[in-house]
Amino acid sequence: MQNIVIIDPPIANVSNVQKAVGGIVSSKLEDIKKADKIIFPGVGSFDAAMKELSGIKSYVLEHIDKGKPFLGICLGFQILFSSSEEGKEEGLSVIKEKIERFKNIKTPHMGWNKVFVERDNRLFKGIEDESYFYFVHSYFLNKSNYAISKTNYGEYDFVSAVQKDNVFGVQFHPEKSSKNGLKLLDNFRRL
Repeated sequence: MQNIVIIDPPIANVSNVQKAVGGIVSSKLEDIKKADKIIFPGVGSFDAAMKELSGIKSYVLEHIDKGKPFLGICLGFQILFSSSEEGKEEGLSVIKEKIERFKNIKTPHMGWNKVFVERDNRLFKGIEDESYFYFVHSYFLNKSNYAISKTNYGEYDFVSAVQKDNVFGVQFHPEKSSKNGLKLLDNFRRL
């Protein structure tokens, strides 16, 4: 039986993620070390998330380096990158790119929006292209070699999901995205 750990930052509501994938909710080092899969859901600020992770950051990166699956959701997506215009802390730098702020457009980008899947991917298996997912964010990734989906908001076509080897990230909230989101979380659980 796989051991899924959902990291529990104090600013995130993780109960819906846990309902979808099972596992335990914890930020304890001993649980992170034993995890087969890690999910980091998050809302809040980039700097606060990185400070929250400071005690377990090296173990999260070790988990990733061992080839074990990791899924970042919303803020958990953004911390996968080197930095963000939102703060001064260094991200996990799994992907060496920068998160930017939406400019000259209403923020946050909130509500249902289409996700255009760019390449065949296990995370989106069984989910139709141009399906709707739920977003709440003011910061975004402009482009990436690791993009697996994109979304349009006003003048912006931004990256809404990435995959680099065993690391996945989604800017939207699958736990709030009805059947499509539940399918995506189940796909991650089955990896």
